[in-house]
Amino acid sequence: MDRMLYVAMTGAQQMLRAQTITSHNLANANTVGFRQDMADFRNMPVFGDGLPTRAYAMAERAGVDLKVGKLMTTGRDLDVSVQGEGWIAIQAPDGNEAYTRAGDLQLDANGLLTTANGYPVLGNGGPISIPPTEKIEIGADGTISIRPPGESASNLVVVDRIKLIKPTADNPLYKESSGLMRTANGQPTPPDASVNLTAGALESSNVNPAEALVSMIEASRRFEMQIKMMSTAKENDNATNQLLRLE
Repeated sequence: MDRMLYVAMTGAQQMLRAQTITSHNLANANTVGFRQDMADFRNMPVFGDGLPTRAYAMAERAGVDLKVGKLMTTGRDLDVSVQGEGWIAIQAPDGNEAYTRAGDLQLDANGLLTTANGYPVLGNGGPISIPPTEKIEIGADGTISIRPPGESASNLVVVDRIKLIKPTADNPLYKESSGLMRTANGQPTPPDASVNLTAGALESSNVNPAEALVSMIEASRRFEMQIKMMSTAKENDNATNQLLRLE
């Protein structure tokens, strides 16, 4: 009985964790460049003294779904969408390099180019700073050109180039709790000239709301099943106690 109860109890606990992952994905269905998390389950033996006769269920964040989201045309000068498997390099709050697909870029009061969350976008020599300008153009290769105040439309000046990278098999990316991507070894990835941008467009989240809702319902039903298993284990225990009293 205790084996059954233990498996059901841990199964219910991990179903709640899986629901948390799915609800987080669903909450970010409209977040630009968001990559949904995936949950997986496996059984684990209970370590300790005694024979390995107990096991429990464990939910894991198996990884990140890197499927590309839909392209949304905005026409805004500072909106960019990364083509293919590339990523935009940004400076994380701890000062280290991280990566994002969110291309809804902004200019702060000091002319610093940042993401919508305020992370500085990295260029050839660090965070990109843009001087006063009448117009900004971002090329397919990430080159940022501006038209200085009072200059003609044909007089464009290159100020920097957005660092674009592509993860490699020997140094893949992982997703941290903030939603930013980091390299497995913590070292910056060199820029990749093959990565291109689409200006005036944004990449939507790759979360499918309908699939996420179905996953939530399925997880809820599985949780209820685990609770019923716990109730059944209790009923079996009571029946066993009654039989022992008869003896």
